[in-house]
Amino acid sequence: MATAVLPLIIQGGMGIGVSDWRLARAVSLHGQLGVVSGTSLDAVLVRRLQDGDVGGHMWRGMQRFPLPGVADQVLHRYFLPGGRPPGTSYKSIPIWKQTVSRARTQLTMLATFVEVHLAKEGHEGPVGINLLTKIQFPNLAALYGALLAGVDYVLMGAGIPREIPEVLDLLSQHRPAALKLEVDGLPPGRSELLHFDPRAHWDSAPPLRRPLFLPIIASNSLATVLARKASGRVDGFVVEGPTAGGHNAPPRGEPRFNERGEPIYGERDEVDLAKLRELGLPFWVAGGAGSPERLAQALRDGAAGIQVGTLFAFCQESGVAPAYKEAVLRYAAQGGVDVLTDPRASPTGYPFKAVHWPGEPSSDHPRPRRCDLGYLRAAYIQPDGQIGYRCSAEPVEDYVRKGGRPEDTEGRRCLCNALMANIGLGQLREDGREEPPLLTSGDDLRTIATFLAGRTSYSATDVLDYLLAGATSSPVAPV
Repeated sequence: MATAVLPLIIQGGMGIGVSDWRLARAVSLHGQLGVVSGTSLDAVLVRRLQDGDVGGHMWRGMQRFPLPGVADQVLHRYFLPGGRPPGTSYKSIPIWKQTVSRARTQLTMLATFVEVHLAKEGHEGPVGINLLTKIQFPNLAALYGALLAGVDYVLMGAGIPREIPEVLDLLSQHRPAALKLEVDGLPPGRSELLHFDPRAHWDSAPPLRRPLFLPIIASNSLATVLARKASGRVDGFVVEGPTAGGHNAPPRGEPRFNERGEPIYGERDEVDLAKLRELGLPFWVAGGAGSPERLAQALRDGAAGIQVGTLFAFCQESGVAPAYKEAVLRYAAQGGVDVLTDPRASPTGYPFKAVHWPGEPSSDHPRPRRCDLGYLRAAYIQPDGQIGYRCSAEPVEDYVRKGGRPEDTEGRRCLCNALMANIGLGQLREDGREEPPLLTSGDDLRTIATFLAGRTSYSATDVLDYLLAGATSSPVAPV
């Protein structure tokens, strides 16, 4: 069995396009694990093309896509050489559902291929991709596109990715794969699947390597289930605590909230690292782990290292729009930012961390309710027995018309559009306004001033140098 040197640092796969190819490449060039976010990459690709593909990076990656003709078709449909004319909205793409066209599937394959390929370009460092289990519809095509680009690691949280190990085994052999589709109101005895067959796209495919699989977990019980009862090999875990940014696992037991309305976590929500070590798999500690002291403590606790998000999210190479990045760091240096764990914002039902700072664009006007990207839509059974799709952040009347409960819409926000706005790809609406952002971060943002030490910006290299000061060598594990 071969061995691999495990990274001490995993750069978190954040948001939509925050952990983009530039950030992942910068981290991987230093021998640590750079991770691209795989969420909504198809929408990101076509919007970058409509903005003129500044630097020609998308086209450079698209030219390496091994399926003939796909890149040319996408380029013809979406590329605008000079970018969008002023006042022009982005051209939309079809929303994912249980069954989509061959062209729609190939767009997702192409997008994930390009992002991973660019992150891996010109070096031998490891590159991973992070996907959300909860966003089911595009995941099979996205994984296959990443495998075609030679992705080294797959990380998945926001759910129980029990079926993914077998999916990776099958797709790496160009064999058909399926995932069980979660459907609200599904009658007993009926099941629905998502299917993907590489053979539908070509006859002669290149050999692929199966990447390592790291589920993101928040409990010992989930780690045990995945280690012992997953559909195939699990290669380790990322252990994420509730101070991490983005989506958090909900607290165990009866929900309790503080005076700000945030969920309260207790001892039951802490992972016992000693018990986790008994599973015999490497693990990385995440959530408030972004310091050399936390890295040293994680290593003493038997971890292979740490996963870090917040420090990388606001570095020069991250995909956060420069104006938002500059404003957040400026106010964070003065102690003027807040991070709120909102139990209602996300249509997924998971608590979601939101960053607030003076003058943030989303404070100017309320975000309209809409669902025109659709990545967080849930499937449900319609009265006629067919599958329909709804999102608790869409207009309330639409959600209720589809059989949803009005109370489920309270406080929900359109994360798809907000996260696209975070990286400067917000849709231009009929009233001439762009979608406002909704930045997310771990709780560490409140104390980032210590790391900044008077700086107004910093690089991914600065983060790595800070974290690795005095670190021991990386462990070696079988693969």
